[in-house]
Amino acid sequence: MSRIQAKSQPLVVRNANFRALWISSTAGILGTSVAAVALPLIAAVELGASDFAVAALSGMGFLPWLFFGLPIGALVDRYRRKPVIITALSVRILVLLSLPAAFWLDRLSVLQLFIVSFLSGLAAVFSMLAESALVPRAVTRGELIQGNGLMTGSAASADAVGRGLGGWLTGSLGASNSLLVQVAASALSLGSVARLKVQEAKATPPARPRIFRDMGEGLRYSFSTAPLRALLLTGALWNLGGAILVSLLVILVVRSLGESGAMLGFLTASTAVGGTLGGLTVRRVAQRWGSGTVWRFSLLPAALGYSSLLLMTPGWGMVPGFVGLFVAGYAISMNVVVSTSFRQRVCPPGMLGRLGSASRMVTWGMLAIAGVIAGLLVDAVGVRGAMAAGLAVAFLAPAVAAFGPLRGIRALEDLEPERVDVPPAAGQQARSM
Repeated sequence: MSRIQAKSQPLVVRNANFRALWISSTAGILGTSVAAVALPLIAAVELGASDFAVAALSGMGFLPWLFFGLPIGALVDRYRRKPVIITALSVRILVLLSLPAAFWLDRLSVLQLFIVSFLSGLAAVFSMLAESALVPRAVTRGELIQGNGLMTGSAASADAVGRGLGGWLTGSLGASNSLLVQVAASALSLGSVARLKVQEAKATPPARPRIFRDMGEGLRYSFSTAPLRALLLTGALWNLGGAILVSLLVILVVRSLGESGAMLGFLTASTAVGGTLGGLTVRRVAQRWGSGTVWRFSLLPAALGYSSLLLMTPGWGMVPGFVGLFVAGYAISMNVVVSTSFRQRVCPPGMLGRLGSASRMVTWGMLAIAGVIAGLLVDAVGVRGAMAAGLAVAFLAPAVAAFGPLRGIRALEDLEPERVDVPPAAGQQARSM
């Protein structure tokens, strides 16, 4: 086959390494989405947990990003990423199996839900940082938006299927038993990563510990330029406000509106359906209007879409929520693709793990904080009042994007920041990988 013919093939077909990462990421999202529906339903329905516990549980899986994101990012930059992913996925499978086992033995508790959610999230920090750092190794710089768009779009599709499947399985098999789907999905991710053939430098033991120095370098680099700071602040505000709304959705739908777990699953799946379309079309939209324009204005329709949740009523009154979450998913997906591609494009290879961990510590750490805030707010002002407060915070993100330092920038690719001279992480060889 000629080079031109090979180039015309879809990226996921012609590039085996990207395909392995794509399958692993998609399967992982499928399983995580089933658990995202099942875990709060286990707490709310099977165990009768309080509103605070249900809301706080949604953020527990993101708490490791806040506490351990930086040191894990430094470790990921020290060692080969493929073994890190394999180890993390293996641990995650074992941890997740404990929930259905405890359910079968009639020993399941709310405390175990929190512990398993935290440990599973901790394993996800390792696997996701290592996986993200391998994407620029699997594709060329010019293919980053296409590759990230495909991964985001397929992940959103898997999210839609997972949430719909999770809602249906919780009603037919029980919420605890539905978690076996996440175990199987993690096993599929593990098998896919095992076939990955990206060449990496052989890890060598560091001459002396320097993990705090590595962590500091990653954090400083994340704030080193105006574009990186703008992306970080906007992402943090959006995740904080948006996660407050999402963490309260199970309480609103199941307890306040009296709808089923299946309805909750299908409702949240509409976000993922929109995300699929956004991920698959972002390359074309960015080429037409510019990635900077897409990033700057995409979160406004996302916030407006989230506003529809406050309009929902039982029965056909759920329709505004379906439409609004679809729009939100489409817009969020585009924002994520262009911002992630920009970070990967400008970051030195030896900093990818640390940049990813520092960025997610700030942005995804907000998801953990949001769960606690949502739990406190729902007790103080009720579920709709708490969601309105989250919406007010979410609207700050598009305001910062529109009027911040990147206003008027058409293409983020043109904002090549000045390179910050950063030595490779300890234990990482300087030779090309």
